[in-house]
Amino acid sequence: MTQPEEIGILQKEPELPEVQSFPELSTTDSELIYGLYDRPPFVEAIFVAVQHVLAAFVGIVTPPLIISTSIGLDPANTSFIISMSLLASGICTFIQCKTFGPVGSGLLSLQGTSFAFLGAILGVAGTTIQSGRTAEQALALIFGVCFFGAFANVILSRFLHLLNKIVTPIVSGTLVMLIGLSLLKTGVTSMAGGTAALKNNTFANPQNMVLGVGVFLLVIILTLSKNQYIRMGAIAIGLLVGYIASALMGMVDPSIFSKLPLISLPIPFRYGMSFDFSALIPFLILFPLTAIESVGDMTATSVVSKEPIAGPVYIRRIKAGVLADGLNSSLAALLNTFPITTFSQNTGVIQMTGVGSRYVGFFVAAILALLGLLPIVSGAFQSIPQPVLGGATTVMFGSIAVAGVKIIASENLDRRSTIIIASSLATGLGVVFVPELFNNQPDIIKNMFASATSTGGLTAILLSWLLPQASTSSNSGMPADVEIADV
Repeated sequence: MTQPEEIGILQKEPELPEVQSFPELSTTDSELIYGLYDRPPFVEAIFVAVQHVLAAFVGIVTPPLIISTSIGLDPANTSFIISMSLLASGICTFIQCKTFGPVGSGLLSLQGTSFAFLGAILGVAGTTIQSGRTAEQALALIFGVCFFGAFANVILSRFLHLLNKIVTPIVSGTLVMLIGLSLLKTGVTSMAGGTAALKNNTFANPQNMVLGVGVFLLVIILTLSKNQYIRMGAIAIGLLVGYIASALMGMVDPSIFSKLPLISLPIPFRYGMSFDFSALIPFLILFPLTAIESVGDMTATSVVSKEPIAGPVYIRRIKAGVLADGLNSSLAALLNTFPITTFSQNTGVIQMTGVGSRYVGFFVAAILALLGLLPIVSGAFQSIPQPVLGGATTVMFGSIAVAGVKIIASENLDRRSTIIIASSLATGLGVVFVPELFNNQPDIIKNMFASATSTGGLTAILLSWLLPQASTSSNSGMPADVEIADV
């Protein structure tokens, strides 16, 4: 089919770092049935769209579920936030696939709630609640800093060619490691029963541990399967099997469904919006990191869709895609949910189905938005016992840390790099292991250094800037085939 003319391409765009390779996503392995601008028949488009939704669904709903349960939100508010995460993912996916002027890559790129911000959000929420404010007031602050922090990506989308000079692989790899390692505490706590179990003295009892460890092992076994579909659905299958087992053990409370409305309509600014510059710091570090991740995701999507990965069309697409990421995250904050990013696992769905048509993204967007309007969907995930959720997410968090190791391993480590990594891990994980450091400090200090990503990230950036460079340096820029796991 004839490709429509690209609009608004700047002829003299600065070049981005060269994309080195995608060994597992080579174009020869991608036998396309429908290209980017082809329109598959309705039934085929729906069939492929459902596969994309299944691949991304758990990744979309898990971060809001973890955040809501961690800060002690009641079932009604938790259900609402999960629903809004699905609705926002649907709207943002449509914007990314459709394009509106300079906004949106026009690729089959799905949008969903990002795991990268989980540690920073929990850190800000914990500090806010400890200061005597409610969970709803903590949400108001989170949405405020996420709304304004997202404009970092809006600005960076115009200067993507400079990102490799600001965030080197050593810095970005260390940050990704810190994200995964700092979240392991949350995952293991959930595996043992969660914060509620700490209060009722059932924490790490035999029932919780058998269930949590069982799901943990099942996900590992499924991930090692030779079947691509089983590997892709390992988390979802683990959650489903764990849910059934927990129901048989009498751990599922079905009464939650009777408390949910039939339809969940969006209510912008439901929790209000507040702002604290000190709480904004970790988000200003994380948003550029997700911008780099999105560049890798969109480049991989271009490869399997047999679209260019160099030249003005490619540059326009990734700039428009990162711009959409930033604006979509601000939109998500208005809709009472958390930052949005481009998901990577859907690239595998394109490769397996042979359908790279962006029109499939419109169906994906519609399905996600519809699911977001049905509270019964969020209620089903909300009723998942903590040990089941912890068993599955602990594997994901460990995978995020490994992704950071891969990024760092792509560089030749010298003494300077070793000092940056060691110092950043020490400071970042130190505040996680010993949170009492800030008990007697003012809120501005608590908010600024409450999370591993803010403390360790600031350390990495400052040392990377201040320490003298070695006489020889390796290639800069994050390897395009390594991203933060989206589940």
